Amino acid sequence: MRMRLPLIGLILCISLPVSAQQENAGFGINVSGFVKTDIFHDTRQTVSIREGHFLLYPAAEQPDQNNKDINAKASFNILSIQTRLTGKISAPDAFGAKTSGQIEAEFFGTSDNDINLFRLRHAFLKLDWLNTSLLVGQAWHPMFITEMFPGVVSFNTGVPFQPFSRNPQVRVTHAVANFKFIAAALSQRDFQSNGPGGYTTVYLRNSIIPNLHAQVQFSHKGNLAGAGLDYKRIIPRIATSKNYKTNTAVSGLSATGFFKLNFNPVSIKAQGTYGQNLVDLLQIGGYAVQSVDTVTGIESYTVLSSASLWADLSIGKQIEYGLFLGYTKALGAADHITGSYYGRATDIDNIFRISPRVQLNSNKTRIAVEIEYTSAGYGTPNGLNKGKIEDVKNMVNIRTLLAFFYFF
Repeated sequence: MRMRLPLIGLILCISLPVSAQQENAGFGINVSGFVKTDIFHDTRQTVSIREGHFLLYPAAEQPDQNNKDINAKASFNILSIQTRLTGKISAPDAFGAKTSGQIEAEFFGTSDNDINLFRLRHAFLKLDWLNTSLLVGQAWHPMFITEMFPGVVSFNTGVPFQPFSRNPQVRVTHAVANFKFIAAALSQRDFQSNGPGGYTTVYLRNSIIPNLHAQVQFSHKGNLAGAGLDYKRIIPRIATSKNYKTNTAVSGLSATGFFKLNFNPVSIKAQGTYGQNLVDLLQIGGYAVQSVDTVTGIESYTVLSSASLWADLSIGKQIEYGLFLGYTKALGAADHITGSYYGRATDIDNIFRISPRVQLNSNKTRIAVEIEYTSAGYGTPNGLNKGKIEDVKNMVNIRTLLAFFYFF
């Protein structure tokens, strides 16, 4: 770590003079970002990422020998790992298009073991013609609508109700009047599918077919509406436990619809998603083993579906008041289940969240407070009832978050 930080500083020091020297040549890099510190308290143990920073939902009940819930324990932390650097690159035209690029990273790491280390968020080239643009590189998944994601203070950005992932991709956008038509082919990197080998990109890589997405957007005077379809096919195994070659796949078709209404200074946003195996977008669900050939060990699979909805209301500019609401529900599978489950929160029937916030903005500085109430209905998945969750019991966590931002 001590070697990496000076290297980052050296790169930034070198890039800024180069930008100034070559400005007339049509090349430059504009460095921006923010410093952020989160101070948070939870009333219960949570399922989360990076020492509790990226909150997903409350942890399940865990009885001890006296039938007392071990996870009914509060916690507290202070972290600055969301601090971010963004380099927006400009360069001369190429192939008859205006060119641009972006490199963005933060100190979030890629796992709890390397927390505080520099992590790549975005790295892409963009070519813009008159009505068509081509983006190649790592950027937000198209189901994360950059024009209208929730304005919450928490770094979870509305997960697990909001689809959330950054992916290496090739994306084409074509504009006609107020409409945009988007088509993308994506792989996986930091956000991965789950399977027999845990979380890894190998399942999508072995399927040969990339994650495919198509979307249409309509925008007018700051208002936005749209819908998209997403297809993903993965190969959980290429060999069975009995050493037979297998190529059995599991496919998921997901859909999303969204809108944003802008009544300055009031903003209303909402998005609904029907998801099949959207584990890599931090949604609940996944897939499960439907049957197993007793001779070869070859498995067949059934996909687990879920539905989620979120809405976000914000009022004001210098003093902003906001309210986020989210709900997600496990819908089970199309077939009965006889084997293992692979996914996220496959023992949760539903999750609900409400989180009011207040943000105070003064020039480049922001102080924000948010109260996040999240309940998760844990139960037992019944394979003979297509994976439906039974005997549901709700667990609740209340997070109090105080955040300080300094933008540059």
